[in-house]
Amino acid sequence: MSIQSKRKEKPFQQAVLAIALAASVLSVLYWGVVASDRYISESHVIIQSTSFDSGQTVDLASFLQGATPGNIFEQLLLRDYLLSTDLLKDLDAKLNLRAHYSDSHHDILSRMWDKDQKLERFHDYFLSRVNAEFDDYSGVLVIRAQAYDPETAHAITQFMVNAGEAFMNRLAQQLAQEQVAFLNQEIDKIKGDTTRTRQQLLDYQDKHNLLSPQAAAENINGIVNNLEAKLTDLQTQRAAMLGYLMPDSAKVTEINLQISAVEQQLNREKARLTSAAGKTLNRTLEEYQRLQMNADFAQDLYKGALVALEKGRYEASRTLKKMSVLQQPTYPEYPLEPRRTYNCVVYLLLILVTFGITQLIAAIIRDHKD
Repeated sequence: MSIQSKRKEKPFQQAVLAIALAASVLSVLYWGVVASDRYISESHVIIQSTSFDSGQTVDLASFLQGATPGNIFEQLLLRDYLLSTDLLKDLDAKLNLRAHYSDSHHDILSRMWDKDQKLERFHDYFLSRVNAEFDDYSGVLVIRAQAYDPETAHAITQFMVNAGEAFMNRLAQQLAQEQVAFLNQEIDKIKGDTTRTRQQLLDYQDKHNLLSPQAAAENINGIVNNLEAKLTDLQTQRAAMLGYLMPDSAKVTEINLQISAVEQQLNREKARLTSAAGKTLNRTLEEYQRLQMNADFAQDLYKGALVALEKGRYEASRTLKKMSVLQQPTYPEYPLEPRRTYNCVVYLLLILVTFGITQLIAAIIRDHKD
């Protein structure tokens, strides 16, 4: 390599070295002096239901084992709400977060640049300062919030805990109220069906002048049995008389007339019960029993719906989601962010690695030129 080439390389190496030194000084200056302190408030919560099934037991072991599959879903649902724009709007209205995070007294790199930024950009910044992590092993939801002073950090976490519990209760009550409203609609429909079937039964009784076709049929069936027994008795008497009287005797003629009258009455009563033509009592009874069955079925449905409605109202009144706070929102006394020493070391190493890679590439280029 010529002396002239070496002379050309020196300004480049000096420039790279100067840039590396300047970057190192700036990074140390920023992380060591300029970067604003950020305080972190933390809270640990789990979700429990205030209602338990009759066969469900609760003990300390099951409590410590973590969340059930149902609670996992509920806690992930809660996590989504805690990181939502809806909660951010409520937080901003309560604590004026835009003004806090965009205060010009904080360093320009960590603060939000514009107080009037669009909601989407404000939400992105909010997610960089607030976190809600679900621990799969313990079933605990860990809520962390960063702010430039301990009061605001604690207030953010406390608000998130309170708002989360209110959200879960509101969600559960809304679902219960929708179920009750649905049951009320179904009861109105079933009540109408019950009234209609009962009215059809009453109309049928009025039309046939029968309070109970079943009782009427049993009464007629009893008359038929009595007539058949009387007919058998008269026929027995006639057979006995024919043993010592002539067939045309007065007594035999009289008993024949009685037998004929009983047979006619028996046929009439049987015709009232069953017949190939006409509206007989057996058909009346069959239609009455069908109407009675429909009315009883509608009545049973109505009773069941009323029981379900009362149960739904009871569940709506007692089904609440209790956010059990395992660790109350902490009141930070020391700024955990930024990690000044760690960040200084990391950035110095990055600058050193970048400087070394740049020198290596420059040396490779020089070798190819030579």
